[in-house]
Amino acid sequence: MLNKRFVTGAPIWVDMCAPDLDAVGAFYREVFGWELLRGGEEVGGYSQYQRSGRTVAGAMAMPADQASPSWSVYFRTPDVDATAKAVDQAGGRTVFGPADVLDLGRMAGFADSAGVPFCVWQQGEMKGLDVVNEPGSLVWSELYTPDVAAAVAFYGEVFGWQTTEASFPGGSYTMVHPADGTADDMFGGVVPLDSDPAEAEAGAYWMPYFQVEDCDDAAARARRGGGTVRMEPVSMEGVGRFAKLADPAGARFAVLQPSP
Repeated sequence: MLNKRFVTGAPIWVDMCAPDLDAVGAFYREVFGWELLRGGEEVGGYSQYQRSGRTVAGAMAMPADQASPSWSVYFRTPDVDATAKAVDQAGGRTVFGPADVLDLGRMAGFADSAGVPFCVWQQGEMKGLDVVNEPGSLVWSELYTPDVAAAVAFYGEVFGWQTTEASFPGGSYTMVHPADGTADDMFGGVVPLDSDPAEAEAGAYWMPYFQVEDCDDAAARARRGGGTVRMEPVSMEGVGRFAKLADPAGARFAVLQPSP
């Protein structure tokens, strides 16, 4: 699972965009107990979700005609510009940046070789999320892609990711960890898009998982908050209980209640 060492290539930040942050802010307060901390003009209105005073995610109001409501995963890089060149060489493309964000850090947004968006962050004054791998915070990420082998090759070239295959009844699951880490630093998985009809219809993307203490309660809270339960809670031995959700604006994410 994630840890706060934030080694190169590991998730370091996550944020979402939606036309109405007040509406989705109420939803995430219901599900996770998050509070929306509005950003000022100096950061273009970029806001943060906090839990118990610690930042767990970012948020930005974006008109629907400019961007579909969605979550974005950011990976740590020591050099955004070098990563941009690596993305280009690996068959991806730059969507925005690289650009400095005050003295907080440097960022850019890319699309991988299958067109799936992702972002990178080069640490400045802001090192990353205040908390991960705890209830109400990022704990895992999953890439739904049309070609697992091509995705593994792309991110391996860009970040040096290494993989491990985990077998389960009826198939296997590709897990990834940073080049500077070990198998204990697994932070995500790569999943064939056609393995889930609902995901295939919506399209390839990176899906963040947020840890919860009770998966079934989180799904019920999502419904009460005006969101959607895209996949009912299910249990997997050695992993825990998880569900796929969407907020009222349609941004997709998942929740995980890890096994003890």
